[in-house]
This record gives sequence, structure tokens and C-alpha cells, in this order.
Amino acid sequence: MKEDAVALAVVENGCLISPHKLFIPADTSRYYGNQAFLKRALDVVMASVMLLVACPMMLVIALLVKRSSPGPVLFIQDRLGRDGKPFRFYKFRSMQNDSNDAIHRQFAAMFINGDESGCKKSNAGDTVFKMKTDPRVTGIGAWLRKTSMDELPQLFNILRGDMSLVGPRPPIDYEIENYQPWHMERLKAVPGLTGLWQVSGRSSVSFEEMVRLDVNYINNWSLWWDFAIILRTVPVVLWGTGGH
Repeated sequence: MKEDAVALAVVENGCLISPHKLFIPADTSRYYGNQAFLKRALDVVMASVMLLVACPMMLVIALLVKRSSPGPVLFIQDRLGRDGKPFRFYKFRSMQNDSNDAIHRQFAAMFINGDESGCKKSNAGDTVFKMKTDPRVTGIGAWLRKTSMDELPQLFNILRGDMSLVGPRPPIDYEIENYQPWHMERLKAVPGLTGLWQVSGRSSVSFEEMVRLDVNYINNWSLWWDFAIILRTVPVVLWGTGGH
């Protein structure tokens, strides 16, 4: 279904239950054939170049993480890729080793269900969808998250084919327990290192708006749009915009 398709609604007992559940299904027809080959080729070439350029920085980050607290340099976690297929997801460790995930489980449920009680207000009065405090995060980890440097190991995920440079962020399996059916549309594309969410405010964007951004990206994907999003990601990373 193309971008000019009629929006669908979730209906219960013959009644429209909420206008915010209007949505346009994700159209994955662009992800096959020559276009899919070109997207994959772009991923492999750019991820390889980025790894070569970032290698010295990654070595320094690895040393800083190792010195910051006991534990491994990398944080490896199961995430859900295209069509919900699980894969091993890599990041630089930004938290204390063996941290309990109960805090994040609670926050994820609140964020997905639209509960703003765990959010805070920015200086400009805008809502920021983030945890007020997370005692698990280390000192170097806070900086890595702010600058998104903790995401650099995902370049290996891209080379493996688990991820793309641009696409929806891959969820954790327990997060989709709180999804409504239409939220699953964002899983119809290969997940990305960056995407529309990252360049559209990140922590200032609600979950439902994030899903709409993801579906919009899937339905209107092109190589030129990927290039544009990658270019827009650069200042976001340099200035730490919306990063937490």
C-alpha cells in the first residue's frame, strides 16, 4: 500500500475505539529486487569505511569502558530484526555489569503505553521521554549514550546483515509484549543504526510518533532518503541532540 493509501483503524465490536490508532500499513515492496541489492551494497561499503575510520576511536572507547567498571567491553543482547527474527545485537557497555533490567522493563512499558509519569520537562517546556535517573549507567556510559558512541559496534551487525545503516531501531523481545497490533508494522523492515526517529528528536518523540515515523520511512524509502538521513545524523551525534 502506497503513501496515499486510506488509513486503517483498529475496531472493536464494530466501533472505532480511538482515533490515535488510525494508521497506514507498512509497504515493503520497495525492499525487493534491485533496490534491495543497492541498499545492501550501500550498507556494506559505508559500514566498512566507517569501521576503518572509527577503529582508533573504538579502541580508545574499549579501554575507557574496561577501566570504568568490571565487566566486558561489549554489551551483547538479543534484539528483534525484520519480521521479528531475533539476532545478537552489539553495543559498548554503558552500564554496570549484570545490571537488572527491571528498571528498563518498567520504563519501556510506560513509554509504549503513553504514560508520561516517567518523563521530564526540558528547559523549553517540552516533554522528554526518558528515564529521570538510571543508577545502572556508568560515568563513561553516560557520555557514550549522549554521543551515541556506544552504538559503533553495530557496524558489525550491519556487515553481518542483521541491520542496515538506516531503518527502525530494533526492539527487545519484552518490549513488544506492550505493542498494539499496528505497532508491529515497524518490524517489517531491516532495523537500522540510525533512522527518522534519531533525526526527529529522539527522546522528545513519543512512541506512537516513532512508529509513524518508522512506517513513513518504510513506505517512502529510497537511497536518496537514506543518504539524507545519514547526513542529518552527523550533527545529531556531534551535538548529542536528544541523546540520553
